[in-house]
Amino acid sequence: MKKIKCNRFILTLCITLPLLAGATQCSSRSSADAELNKRKNIEFLTENGNRSEVHTTASHLQYQVLAEGAGNTPTATDFVTVNYTGSLISGQVFDRGEAIGFPLNGVIPGWTEGLQLMKEGGKSRFFIPSDLAYGEKGIGPIPPDSALIFDIELLKIGR
Repeated sequence: MKKIKCNRFILTLCITLPLLAGATQCSSRSSADAELNKRKNIEFLTENGNRSEVHTTASHLQYQVLAEGAGNTPTATDFVTVNYTGSLISGQVFDRGEAIGFPLNGVIPGWTEGLQLMKEGGKSRFFIPSDLAYGEKGIGPIPPDSALIFDIELLKIGR
């Protein structure tokens, strides 16, 4: 039997339709929502990438330098300490942290790449495509195929 995700309003249908329709009826709404979300996020990144203050890397990570740092630049294997705020393109904040330390190669690819473009003391805004974040699955409050926006201040490199 296929595992399906059902909207609460159509729960009754999800009990009977999987046997009749191969479980596709109950997942069609969430599939449609995911596709709409994906399109909105692609449109946002396309428009955002046209702004003169936004730079785009080969991987399609977009970033805006808010304040240049004067210190060193981290490598992917460095331990870094940052302040950050993460939001969806709607502006909904889903996470924030102050003086949070972690190995740079232990986070989403958009962070690993973006922080290597910064210097200690710098502040940047990352616009991270879903494939450099949580992709098709999403996580917690982050829907599938969501582009993410992070304001990040690189406080220090090393422990």
